[in-house]
Amino acid sequence: MKRKIYGTLCGLLAVGMVAGCGTQGTASNAANGGNASGTAQDTAAEGEGTDAAEPEQNQAEPQTITVWHDGDESIMQVIAEEVNKELEPENVTVAFEKKSGLTDQLQLYGNDEENGPDMYFYAHDSLGMFAEMGILAPITDLISAEDEKDLLPMTIEAGTYQGTQYLLPVYYETLLFLYNQDLWEGEVPGTTDELYAYMEEHTDTAAGTYAVVNQHSTAYNVAPFINGYGAYIIDENANPGLNTEEMIEAVTYNKQFAELMGEGDYDTCNTLFNEQKAAAIIGGPWLVSGIKEAGINYGIKSLSEFTLPNGKPLAPYSGVQGIGVLKHAGENKKDAVASVLKALCKENVGISLAKKSSCAPANEKSYEDAEVAADEMIMAMRATAETAQPMPNLPQMSVMWGPAESFLAAVNKSGEDVATAAETYQQAAVMAVADMQ
Repeated sequence: MKRKIYGTLCGLLAVGMVAGCGTQGTASNAANGGNASGTAQDTAAEGEGTDAAEPEQNQAEPQTITVWHDGDESIMQVIAEEVNKELEPENVTVAFEKKSGLTDQLQLYGNDEENGPDMYFYAHDSLGMFAEMGILAPITDLISAEDEKDLLPMTIEAGTYQGTQYLLPVYYETLLFLYNQDLWEGEVPGTTDELYAYMEEHTDTAAGTYAVVNQHSTAYNVAPFINGYGAYIIDENANPGLNTEEMIEAVTYNKQFAELMGEGDYDTCNTLFNEQKAAAIIGGPWLVSGIKEAGINYGIKSLSEFTLPNGKPLAPYSGVQGIGVLKHAGENKKDAVASVLKALCKENVGISLAKKSSCAPANEKSYEDAEVAADEMIMAMRATAETAQPMPNLPQMSVMWGPAESFLAAVNKSGEDVATAAETYQQAAVMAVADMQ
């Protein structure tokens, strides 16, 4: 079954977080080097009548740990600089190498010690597929819980598959509520019902002006409602959940917002906000550069600060970027790999990523830095980490996006009955998952 799952997924896996501080991916080359000891030679002092023997010393040979990625090379450079400073006394160096088509590359070279990488850097939602390939070493075999004590629990959860942690989190992203401070009237409300009331009063669909826009039929963007109502697209046992009572309640509630948001596709939402025809947009940090270019005086609010009618906060998905260890490296380069992982756990890595690349660090101590604490976007994502749920990292999730979004489109764009559409697309999801077995 495992072989069929990952074989199928290499063709199916297309979902990954759109990175605000970098896209995901991994690629690396084979590591060179090993441990060796050098012995100081006995030397005779010229002009002396006796030999002076220097004490024997052990000096490790330089060792390079290679990491494959397919993300933003400037982000990898920030990570490499911080980690290599930490590793300098140990004579270990981390080298990032960009590769395209990471899943195919790891399928080919994941078990190839000579031609493959030692580690990979990628989004957590692909973890299940790589784990099913049998190419990964558990992180907990290499470092201790004490080493990871400062990492946000949500990010550790994201890197865990079927009870085993295979990914060390480095930074993450979540959806945010971004608003135009020149257009928004008064305070941004604290409940979703109040937000809807504001939208009713400030939306004129005939004129093409909106209070809030969101990709209302994209599962990732509706996840704050889905998760907030205790629903799920797929559970931990790979069971689809499109027809549960909680899902029907969440989609029904989201539908009224969708009716006041126009088309709801990615480009339209961004254009409406950047052209100041929408006062707010629900989107990720990847939108901020375009918003700045449009000259918008924007503000940011964490989605976790909105309360649903059930008393629970909105709970968006999170996308966690992290590093995994190939099994052969975990076995044959254990000490060097462990040193790299420990260096990545340090708060200075997160501080540099936040300052230079606007990434939200996995290390919660990084937020104590004064400059990081003053960054509105990063602190909003930190607040959201309290309710955010990692995207499912099950291999089967790759075939769930289609049925989930067809369900949402049927309800929001075609006006189908929620319960009826839920049953239709639940069956489609069940069949899609079964086809992977």
